[in-house]
Amino acid sequence: MRKRFPSLSLSSYGAGWSAKKRIAIGTGVIAVLLAIACVVAVLTGGGDGHRAPDAATPAPADSLSSSEAAPHPPSGSGSVPKPPQIGEPVAYAKATAKMLWSYDTRNTSRDQQLDGMRAWMTTQAKYADWASVSGQVPDPVLWSRMADQDQHATADVSEGHYPSAFKAAMADDPSAITEAYIYAVTVNGKQHIAWKKGGGGAEERTVTLAVQCRPNHACALAAIAPSVTQ
Repeated sequence: MRKRFPSLSLSSYGAGWSAKKRIAIGTGVIAVLLAIACVVAVLTGGGDGHRAPDAATPAPADSLSSSEAAPHPPSGSGSVPKPPQIGEPVAYAKATAKMLWSYDTRNTSRDQQLDGMRAWMTTQAKYADWASVSGQVPDPVLWSRMADQDQHATADVSEGHYPSAFKAAMADDPSAITEAYIYAVTVNGKQHIAWKKGGGGAEERTVTLAVQCRPNHACALAAIAPSVTQ
């Protein structure tokens, strides 16, 4: 019987959103899911008939304000990729999910993993729930155990879409998106995990992300929802 080692995974969506962040993000993200799922909501637009504006293309870095420019990962972020400079919510959410489901303890420390993940976050503090993202990374002791076994993971993303609650919210109030430009996107895929001596396995993954995509700016991650919304 193959021995199974702990995985860096989003299957349980570990950390919930803090009360402070619930209030701050509430204008753009919370209301719908609170009403429907009693967890987290999205009161912004999107969906098949309400895509993010095509004009939401990244502007040159020097044209973005210091508070809104998409951050770049610091040197030494290990295997964590840099965030893509794209302005379409679903595409950015799919890239984000792939990043979150991938890691390599063979060449990346826990601090490097966190630094790399932080670079994908919005720099607007009132919308960023870093705790919901950093909470997905195992504690230092567990990360060390994973590193001892050379544990690493890659991910395949099959699809991403706006949840029905998100689309319904936009239908009820199309102007809500202009408050924070935060979109809810649910992403599905598969995580492939491997470790020493040929050990490994694969698991289906699903996550709902809050992604901020302001017009003419690159998208950024705002938060990971504590539960999946389809």
